[in-house]
Amino acid sequence: MQVINLQYPVDFNQIPAGPSVLALGFFDGVHQGHQQVVATARRAARAKRAQLAVMTFDQHPSVVFGNADPQHVRYLTTVDQKATLMAEMGVDILYVLHFDRVVGALPPQTFVDQLIVGLHVQTVVAGFDYTYGPKNVANMQHLGEYAQGRFDIIEVPKAVFDDQKISSTRIRKALDAGDIDLANDLLGYQYETAGEVVHGEARGRTLGFPTANVAHGSNARVPGIGTYVTMVQVGDQWVMGMASVGRNVTFGDDRPITVEINLLNFSGDIYGQTVTVRWAHRMRGEVKFASADELVDQLKRDEQETRDYYVAHPFVVTPRLTAVQQQKQSKTEEA
Repeated sequence: MQVINLQYPVDFNQIPAGPSVLALGFFDGVHQGHQQVVATARRAARAKRAQLAVMTFDQHPSVVFGNADPQHVRYLTTVDQKATLMAEMGVDILYVLHFDRVVGALPPQTFVDQLIVGLHVQTVVAGFDYTYGPKNVANMQHLGEYAQGRFDIIEVPKAVFDDQKISSTRIRKALDAGDIDLANDLLGYQYETAGEVVHGEARGRTLGFPTANVAHGSNARVPGIGTYVTMVQVGDQWVMGMASVGRNVTFGDDRPITVEINLLNFSGDIYGQTVTVRWAHRMRGEVKFASADELVDQLKRDEQETRDYYVAHPFVVTPRLTAVQQQKQSKTEEA
């Protein structure tokens, strides 16, 4: 898959020759609704024998128009993670457009003329609520007017789970509440973060449960306070872990939130390494124990629950879009 970074005005020498089907969206999380958009575009591309292209932005419009600090906007997926997921779905070209005030202020007709037609697009595919400017005039319902017959348009309907729309906003709320199980259902794969192993207080070692203290970047969205079943990639190895996101309230008040992961069946010095965490299941919330002994007893129960989880749900090293999800997409396309 080619990843092409675009600046406006676009240098059209960057654009590969040949027709394409273009899926549009910000695609934060590349959740099941997004996957339906890309799968629809893939079917259209195959039917037309065209390249499958996706266009996204490098940063959320809120950074430009909402005065959000770009260093502290917490995404579900980084651009690199989006690229990995798009490649898994068979995308040929990923356009990453730098979103700034100039792009945000483009009239809808200019956006279409230069950022769609200019990419050799035969068909545009987007969700029913996609916008490319002011939502009252730059929406899917008006796209045909701006297209002027130069490309076909496929509008993908709302994707739902438990009778509610699947959306990045809903996933963010689930993560912040610690409901990783719901977030994973909406995503269609297990949520993933990455961070560097740093030195902590080393208290877990004295309790018999040494932990890796994983420091995440300011743009990462870590699940809310609680104790989780996880798999952690250390180098080329995936290791079971029970992760605590919290303030270690047993040992004092007003402490900072940390991510500490006890890696099961693993030993080794991994300080300074970047590890990947797949968040599988939430076991419980944070509890303030009366003593360290009570905490140790709970940690033993957490360890057994973690092991039991992976007995019931065997972990297989696959791309994040699991084999089950890929099989479901294939069946949809065959139909």
